[in-house]
Amino acid sequence: MNRRSLRTRITLIATAVVAVPVVAVAALAAVSLKDQAMALEAAPSRVTVMCVGAFSEPNGATKEPGQVRREPVHHRQCVDDVSRVEMGPLKVRDLTTGAITESNGTIYLSATYSDVVSIPQLSLWPFTDPYAISHVKVLASDGALGPMPLPDTIERVDPKALDDVRTDMPPETRELRERLAQTQRSLNARVLQLVGGALLLIALFAVVVWVATGRVLRPVVAIRREMADITEHDLSRRVPVPRGRHEIAELATAVNATLDRLEVAVEDNRRFVADASHELRSPIAALRAELEIATAHPGLTDWPAVVDAALADTHRLQHLATDLLLLARLDHTTTEGDAVVDVTALVRDHTADRRTGHALTVDLPDRPAPVRGRRALLDRLLGNLLDNAELHAATGITVRLTTTAHHVILEVLDDGPGIPPEDRDRVFDRFTRLDRARTRDTGGTGLGLAIARRIATTHAGTLDAADPDTGGARLVATLPLATGAGHPASP
Repeated sequence: MNRRSLRTRITLIATAVVAVPVVAVAALAAVSLKDQAMALEAAPSRVTVMCVGAFSEPNGATKEPGQVRREPVHHRQCVDDVSRVEMGPLKVRDLTTGAITESNGTIYLSATYSDVVSIPQLSLWPFTDPYAISHVKVLASDGALGPMPLPDTIERVDPKALDDVRTDMPPETRELRERLAQTQRSLNARVLQLVGGALLLIALFAVVVWVATGRVLRPVVAIRREMADITEHDLSRRVPVPRGRHEIAELATAVNATLDRLEVAVEDNRRFVADASHELRSPIAALRAELEIATAHPGLTDWPAVVDAALADTHRLQHLATDLLLLARLDHTTTEGDAVVDVTALVRDHTADRRTGHALTVDLPDRPAPVRGRRALLDRLLGNLLDNAELHAATGITVRLTTTAHHVILEVLDDGPGIPPEDRDRVFDRFTRLDRARTRDTGGTGLGLAIARRIATTHAGTLDAADPDTGGARLVATLPLATGAGHPASP
């Protein structure tokens, strides 16, 4: 049994919690049994105390001036027994002292009866020798003889000290000894029963907790085994979900949901790496071919044209590497704690500096549109949407910004051929180009819209291709409005 396992810890803690009251109840029951046995065996009787003494008091003496009066002086001798008193003859002079004489003293004789109880001294130790039990006789009342009170304990009788071989043992003593031994035997048996019952109950409870905990944790063990067998090469496996609506079922459901997201992320990364390799291989292959041809026929090569083509391919490789690096960074970017950006001012500044060959129409509200995030990323989002519109627009591009109670809505429209409804979600995938945009002259890297959507989701927003108003393409970015965030950051 592994002491560090949760099952073992739960069993030990639960058993300890139950064992404390069980042991306490068993101890109280044993003490109660002992008290009852001692009360049943307690035998009340009477004891006679006989005292003989002398008492000295000056008879009619007057106090002389300046004379100190003496206190009364007494001297006595007492004997006691349960049923009889035997006191030998005493002479008067044996009771007198230097302070008591026959002329000024009084000789007295007194007898007192007091109730006593004979209490057996039973033991709770279940292996006590029954013949080792003694009994104590204790006064039942607070009797006293003048200035000399009787002691609490009068006599202690130890039956074990008596010789078993003696034939002259008084019958009452032998009967007392046997009765106390039988009482101790009965108490020993009951205490053993209490101890055994308590241990059996605690052990039974521990077994029940151990079995119940094992059944409860069985789905957790199955989840752990399945998770240990899942590798990055086989993410299609899922952990078993137990029946019922409880915490372990919710845990298994959450684990499966996490595995679903992990599988999607791994597949996206694999596809992304494959697409990136393909995209990088094409310009590298073209650049290598141009340089090899020029090197093979240096006299027939138009070197300025070769350099221009190589420079164009290098620029394309640089842009592709930059986009790939940005996508990798966006996967680990959050906007918590960022400043508030006025999207109205951002759109105004970006469109004012942008050079385009199409008619650019900008429709902005007359008030700020604050959004919490990073200005550079939001500027890149707008730039990618405008770059996409530049590739497909026929004559004009429209940028429209509106606000609602909770959102800022940025729309970029063009009058080009538009996006087919079946491609409106696929167009945001990485390295996705529609057939009309797959030429090197007009087609980009295929990462612009993917980067734009990732920036929007990083800012807790969305980016979708919506139905156009009149024709062409209509891309709509929705971002949460930063209400109560203070004044927007300056551009």
